[in-house]
Amino acid sequence: MRPPRLPEPLPLYGEDYKRDPYPLYAELRERGPVHRVRFPSGVHAWLVTGYEAAHRALNDPRLGKHHSRGNAAWRARASIMPEPQHSRLQVHLLHQDPPRHTAMRRLITDAFAPRRIAGLRPRFERLAEALLDELPPAGPSGEGGPERGARADLVASFAARFPFLVLAEVIGLPDAFTARFDRDWGKVVQPVGPDDPGRPAYEARLRGLQGYIADLVQHKRRERGTDLLSRLVTARDAGELDDAELDSMIFQLLVAGQEPVTNQITTALTALLRHPEHLARLRDDPALLPRAVEELLRYDSAFELTTWRFLAADADVSGTRIPAGDSVIVSLCAANRDPARFPAPDTLDFDRTPNPHLAFGHGIHFCPGATLARTELHIALETLLRRLPGLRLAVPDADLRWIPAVLARGVDELPVSYGAVGGAAGSDGGVGTEPAGSGTEPAGTPAGRGDGSGTEPAGPPPYACPFSGSAGEAATR
Repeated sequence: MRPPRLPEPLPLYGEDYKRDPYPLYAELRERGPVHRVRFPSGVHAWLVTGYEAAHRALNDPRLGKHHSRGNAAWRARASIMPEPQHSRLQVHLLHQDPPRHTAMRRLITDAFAPRRIAGLRPRFERLAEALLDELPPAGPSGEGGPERGARADLVASFAARFPFLVLAEVIGLPDAFTARFDRDWGKVVQPVGPDDPGRPAYEARLRGLQGYIADLVQHKRRERGTDLLSRLVTARDAGELDDAELDSMIFQLLVAGQEPVTNQITTALTALLRHPEHLARLRDDPALLPRAVEELLRYDSAFELTTWRFLAADADVSGTRIPAGDSVIVSLCAANRDPARFPAPDTLDFDRTPNPHLAFGHGIHFCPGATLARTELHIALETLLRRLPGLRLAVPDADLRWIPAVLARGVDELPVSYGAVGGAAGSDGGVGTEPAGSGTEPAGTPAGRGDGSGTEPAGPPPYACPFSGSAGEAATR
């Protein structure tokens, strides 16, 4: 007996779906590799779910990224940026095909070279330590009394701040511009339709960010250095980029260069808090971190789905005929839980090897900033587990709010407690879920405002970045 038909096209949104999309992905994989889906904006797309099908799609030269490939049906409902921002901010690497993609990508790869990132790592570690120095301390409640716990939101206090401070170091963002950056601008990667009541606020964010980028370009033109931002401005003045490409690449760096890492820190921490035995093992044996990072990325990637790809002519994709200009989306999370490629895929296994997950793309769009992002996640987990003994959720798991972004995964807030609570947790760093309201409330620190060959390097694929054509898709979310 055949299973009942699913809705066609299948709605790919809603709180239950965002909280845990994996049961749906498992059902879709069993039914076949390609499915018709619908997004909140009304856009219909073809979703690729299996590992082998996803791998083929990520490397398929017929599937282009440029928005000009989209057909009228896609354009009629796609919640793309309004003009002039769409023309000005949406011509970055995510929406380019060779040979233009190759030339633009070459301009940024040196800034993210492994040797350079290794040299900056001590600075990144100091940034992480300094952020945790600002957290409420867990200490004695009184002379001779039991230790008290402390409580904080790890998104506002750390995960939303650390990646941006690291990014500022890497690209050469001046201190004044680091302080001026408004994290609310990051919501422009979650576009809303023209009739959505949130459209005016969305467009105001776009104008604010575009003004910020214009000021930054003028500053770098007056005070050039050897940093990446200065080199991009110089490339524009030498005719290697036009004005829109310069603005768009800076936009991609500033927005897609930090939000994905913020989200990945939250998904990794959530997975660890749900698996206290894994958290304890990792805390006690930091040498596990390299393998643990890769497994956490596979287990629940911040990049759930890729952005649009399009065929120039009707063609077959993994056995399904897809019309020219229809949008094709790859489910990276579904690929990374495919039992045909990963034994016991729903199990978090720090000993999994090999671990060829597709969380960060493949082929010509493989992330050039992978070393940086992997380093950030490694530092974040090591520092948090070392500095916050007894780390545990401060609210029921069901109360965590997953971000509504269609293509990304992460939580808006991650309330945790740490340290002993009434002496019960002890010094062994035990974990669990603490009832809401226990511990000490946080101080309320606000969130900080503040192409190569195209082949994937040897070794496990590291973290996503702003330039990946698959994993690093935040710039259009």
